[in-house]
Amino acid sequence: MAVLRRKRANLQVAADIVRGLALDAVAMAGSGHLGLPLGCAEIGAALFGHLLQLNPEQPRWINRDRFVLSAGHGTMFLYAWLYLSGFAVDELSQFRIRGSNLPGHPEFGVTPGVECTTGPLGQGIANAVGFAISGKMLQKRVNNIREIFNYHVVCLCGDGCLQEGISHEACSLAGHLRLDNLILIYDSNGITIDAPLEKTQSEDVCRRFEAYGFFVQTVDGHSIAQIIEAYEKAKVADRPSMIIAKTIIGYGIPGIEGTNRAHGEAGIKFIAEAKKKLGLPERQFFISKPVKTLFEYRRQQWRKDYDHWKNRFDAWKEKNEDQYSLFFGNRKMEFLSENIFDGDIKAISTREAGGKILNALAEKNPKIITGSADLFHSNKNYLFGKDDFSRENYGGRNMSFGIREHAMGAILNGMAYDGIFQSSGATFLAFSDYLRPAIRVAAMAKLPTVYIFTHDSIAVGQDGPTHQPVEILTALRSIPHLDVFRPADAGECEGAYEAAFSRKNGPTALILSRQDLPLLTTIPGRKNGTLQGAYIARKEAENLRLILLATGSELSLALEASQDFLQSVRVVSMPSMEIFRRQSDAYRGKILPKSCKLRLAIEAGIAMPWYLFVGPEGSVISVDDFGFSAPGKQVQEYFGFAVEPIREKIQSLLSF
Repeated sequence: MAVLRRKRANLQVAADIVRGLALDAVAMAGSGHLGLPLGCAEIGAALFGHLLQLNPEQPRWINRDRFVLSAGHGTMFLYAWLYLSGFAVDELSQFRIRGSNLPGHPEFGVTPGVECTTGPLGQGIANAVGFAISGKMLQKRVNNIREIFNYHVVCLCGDGCLQEGISHEACSLAGHLRLDNLILIYDSNGITIDAPLEKTQSEDVCRRFEAYGFFVQTVDGHSIAQIIEAYEKAKVADRPSMIIAKTIIGYGIPGIEGTNRAHGEAGIKFIAEAKKKLGLPERQFFISKPVKTLFEYRRQQWRKDYDHWKNRFDAWKEKNEDQYSLFFGNRKMEFLSENIFDGDIKAISTREAGGKILNALAEKNPKIITGSADLFHSNKNYLFGKDDFSRENYGGRNMSFGIREHAMGAILNGMAYDGIFQSSGATFLAFSDYLRPAIRVAAMAKLPTVYIFTHDSIAVGQDGPTHQPVEILTALRSIPHLDVFRPADAGECEGAYEAAFSRKNGPTALILSRQDLPLLTTIPGRKNGTLQGAYIARKEAENLRLILLATGSELSLALEASQDFLQSVRVVSMPSMEIFRRQSDAYRGKILPKSCKLRLAIEAGIAMPWYLFVGPEGSVISVDDFGFSAPGKQVQEYFGFAVEPIREKIQSLLSF
C-alpha cells in the first residue's frame, strides 16, 4: 500500500508538471487551448503513468492501446504526455510552429503516438468506434485469440464532442454492437466556449449512454485513484464503457478556472500566479526529477511488457504463417485479370457492375470489408457469403451502419487509421454531404478509405430534386487529395475499383449510376485508360477540329451523338479529373492537344470544373439548377442530355 501511495503521489506531481508544460507551450506560441490540458491532467497521469499499454519505441505496435483525443483542441494535453512517455516528439517549445511535429490539432502521420487527426468535434469518438470494430474483427478472424490481441481503445471527449450529432450516431451503434474494448472518458466540466453548458444542454448524459447500452461510471476527474478504479472496471465490462470525469476546466489558473475563458489562451497572463498555486518553479518547461524517474521506470515496464507479448506473438506466428501473412505481412492487393461480365450483357448500371467487381475483389482479398447506411439493397455493395458484422459475429465483413452516414464515414476512417482492414462504405450520392466532414478529414490524413456513392445524377428521376445530386460531384472534386471516379460502364468500373483499392495515400469516391448503361466494348483498353484518369474513347479519323469530353452516363451519349462527325471529332472519357491532372504534361497533351481549342464537355452536373479542361473558348452541357420529379429520361431530355440536342450542339460548334 505504501508503494502504491507513493506512486499515486508521483502521478499527482506529474499531473501538475504537465499543467506547467501546457502553460509554457501555449504562452510561447501565443496560441492554443489551456482548459483541457489543465482540467484533465489527472486523467492523463492515470492513463499514461499507469494504465495504458504502449511502447514509445514501437508507436504502431499492433497490441498497443489506442488513445484518441477527440477533443483535439486540447492537443497540448496529448503532446505533453507523449513527451514525458518518450515518444519522438519535438521540444514542447515548438508547439504550433511551422515544421514541427506539434501542430495546432493532432494530425495523423505527423506526430508519433497520435492515432488520428482530430479537431472537428465528435470525429474522434466515431474514429474510436472504428478502431474498436477493427479490434473485434481482428480478434475474431485470427482464431479468436484475446490473449494476443487484447488492447483497448480509449477516447477522451468533451461536451462539444457529445453535442455534435455524430456522437449519437457512433455511440448508438457501439452500444448496439457491445464493443467491450471501447472506453470513453468524458471531460465533464460544464463549460462551453460561449457560456456554461446549462445554457444549451439539460440532458442526463449518464442515462443517455446507459440507453445506448454503455456501462457508465461517474468519478471525480481530479482523483487519480477514482480514475484508475473506474478504468479497471471498464476493462472487464461486457459492453462499451463511459467514465464521466467531473473536472474543473483550466484548473489552477486564478480567475480563469471553471469559466468559459479557459477555452483558449486567456490564462497566459496569469502564468506566474498559476505556477505558484500549483507549486511549480517559474522556470519554463520544468520537469522534476521524480517525474523523470517515474517515466523512465514506465518505459522499462512498457519495454518488458512488449517483449513478453512479442514472444507469445512469435510463437503464434510460427504456427499460423498463413494468417500472419494475410493480416500483418506485405501481401499485395490482388486485382481482376478476367472479364467478370457475361458476354450477353448489353447494359448494366455501374452500381450493379461495381457490386460484382467488389465481390470478386473481396474473394481475392480477405481484408476488404464494406458497409452501407441502410442501403445495401440499393448500393449493391453487399459481399455475398461473407457474413454480417454483428455482436453475435465479429468476423462478418458486411457492416450495417443504419441510417448514420456521418458516423459511417468516420468509423470507416477509424478502421483505415488502424491499418489492418481495407474499409469501404456506401450511400446515395445525394446523402454524401452527411459524411462530408469525415471525407474531408480522410483526405487531410491521406487515408485509403473508399466511399461508394450510387444514384449519381438527375437520371434518378421521380424521387425528385432532393435525391438528384447536381452540385455534389463538383463539391467532392473540390476536396484536396480526394480522387473522384465517375465511370461510364462496367469496363471503366473495373479500372476505378482497382485504382481505389490500390491507393495508399488518400481516399477515393466512386460515383455510380442507378440506371443501366451500355457496355462500351468497342472501346479498347478502357480499364487502363481509366487508371490514367482520362483517355481517347474514339479518335478522329482525319483532322481534329473538336474535342468532346464526357463522364459516366454521358459518355455513351457523346459517342452516339458524334457519329456523324467521325472525321473531325475526338471523344475523350474523363472518369477522374484528379488522376488525369497528375499525369505528365506529355500524356495530358496527347489526350487534349493545345492546338485544338474547340471543346465541348458533357456531364449531368455543375459546369464549373469543366472550364479547367475546355478553356475560355469551350462549351459545357451541364445542369446548373436543381432537377424535378419525373421519369429519369424526361428529366435528362429537359436538360439537354439526349442524342439529338448534343448532335445539334456539335454541329453548331463546327459550323461557327
